[in-house]
Amino acid sequence: MKNITLLIVALISLNTATAQIRVGKAVLPYEENFGDTDLKLNGAGMREMLWIDLYAGGLYLQKKSKDPRAILDADETMAIKLNIVSGFVTQKKMIKAVRDGFNKATFGNTKSLDERINKFIKFFNEPIVKNDIFDIVYIKDKGVTCFKNSKELGVIEGRDFKYALFKIWLGDEPASEGIKNGMLGIQ
Repeated sequence: MKNITLLIVALISLNTATAQIRVGKAVLPYEENFGDTDLKLNGAGMREMLWIDLYAGGLYLQKKSKDPRAILDADETMAIKLNIVSGFVTQKKMIKAVRDGFNKATFGNTKSLDERINKFIKFFNEPIVKNDIFDIVYIKDKGVTCFKNSKELGVIEGRDFKYALFKIWLGDEPASEGIKNGMLGIQ
C-alpha cells in the first residue's frame, strides 16, 4: 500500500512539473522560476498577421491579474515568453517590430531609453528561426534579463525600461489585441 501511495504521489508530481498549455503550435509551461521567484502563467495568446501564426506569447506573474496598468506599474518579478512558430519571424523583422513597439509605447519619446533600446536590440544579433524561445524577464532590483533558448543574452537595468518594454504587448497600442487579451487571460 505504501508503494502504491508513493507511486501515485510521484506520478502527480511528474504531471504537475511538466504541466503545459498549447497555444496554436506552441507549447508553454504553466509555471516558470526566474530570480528564485515562482511565476505562474497569467495567460497566453498568439500573434498573427494575415491569418498566419507568428509567435505565441505568455505572461508570467506571481499573482494573476487582468489589469494591464497594474502589471506595468508593478515592481515585482515577471516574465514574457515568446515562442516563435513561423519562419516569417526573422531577425530583421523582430528588430523593426521592437523599435516600432518602443516608439508606440513611449509615444515617440524614446530619448531617455535609446541607449538601452539599442542594447536590447543587440540581443537579436543572431538569426531567429522557428521554435526559438525568448524569455524577457524583469527581476526586481536587477532589471530586464533576456534569454534565447535558455541562454542568457544580457541584462538591462531600469524599471522605466521594463515599463516601456512590457507596454509593447500590454499597452494601449499593443503589438496585437489578441496577444494582449490572451496574456491578460481575457480571451
